[in-house]
Amino acid sequence: MKLPDYNNLSIEPYRDREEIIRQVAAQIEKDFAQFGLEVQFSGDINYAYEELYSQLKEHLIWLMDRDYHRLILLLYQIDLNEKQVIQAELKYPDVPKSDLLAELVILRELKKVLIRNYFKESPDKL
Repeated sequence: MKLPDYNNLSIEPYRDREEIIRQVAAQIEKDFAQFGLEVQFSGDINYAYEELYSQLKEHLIWLMDRDYHRLILLLYQIDLNEKQVIQAELKYPDVPKSDLLAELVILRELKKVLIRNYFKESPDKL
């Protein structure tokens, strides 16, 4: 399942760029590790999305069931707000919340990487 971009930032051209994918995987690994959740990317670019998505989904299901407070803190760290989650739930009412959250996390982490790279390449834009 692929959700449309919720902030009008076109990310499709970047989904297949190897360096971007590696940076997104590293960002996901870092953010989840801060909450004691291990995410490992094998480096196989062809299956990066599926690999990360399935691991995120497992962690998110566990957090929703057993440690909702830590889930909220994780989403805050990733910079996913409640409004974005609610909008996705309303738009896709038949999709399990864990699926929605996994997709939203990947999209947000991708945006963080793209924004960081944009300002790294163009520091005069600040």
